[in-house]
Amino acid sequence: MSNQMNATPINFLALDASTEALSLVLNYNGQTFHHFEECPQQHSQKILPLVDELLSKANCRLNDLDVIGFGQGPGSFTGVRISVAIAQGLAYACKLPLVGVSTLQMMAQQTHQQTGDKSVYCAIDARMGEIYFAHYMLNDESLMVLQGEEQVLKPDALILDNPEGTAVGTGWKTYPNALDNYTNITINNAITLPDAGFMVAHIDYAFANHHTVSPAQAQPKYVRDTVTWKKLPGRE
Repeated sequence: MSNQMNATPINFLALDASTEALSLVLNYNGQTFHHFEECPQQHSQKILPLVDELLSKANCRLNDLDVIGFGQGPGSFTGVRISVAIAQGLAYACKLPLVGVSTLQMMAQQTHQQTGDKSVYCAIDARMGEIYFAHYMLNDESLMVLQGEEQVLKPDALILDNPEGTAVGTGWKTYPNALDNYTNITINNAITLPDAGFMVAHIDYAFANHHTVSPAQAQPKYVRDTVTWKKLPGRE
């Protein structure tokens, strides 16, 4: 349930519950403990006990940390809210700053760190016949950074200019034909969902460059607006 991963100079907790996956990573005094599992609709029951478990394994308290990272979306509305709310609550309790990281960016960073790829097309199945999509490329700080903007769209509406690189995420698993016209893009089926373990580089960079936010400033990134969901009569 815990793995040794690349350590960073700061002490932090990071968590993500935005998709079917639930993941947490704790770095403390040079040791890193990591948890990842797919557990749809169980995130709210599992996440706080897992935070306690990782803190216990590291023999530390929240007050010993420097910063908390959270998956800010896109993903399921409920999952994104869980990620943001839990991170805010923990940060308020211990007066810690926060760093939000995109779920799509986590997958792009994982792809680069595991394969060396520098151009990654990420897509998460957004249901309703749509995908959350974004293109990331490597910068000089070895971070995968967004090209253009994150989008929600029908797979057959995807239009890419001179694309080349790797595609990851459940979006391509669900709609593999969306890339039929792009022969220079290879689908990597090993990376399908975001993993908080790959927030590390972004949290480290944001903390070092004072790009953190207060708990009150932490915001979800839904990409799809709530008005696109069909609502029951009489419900807001």
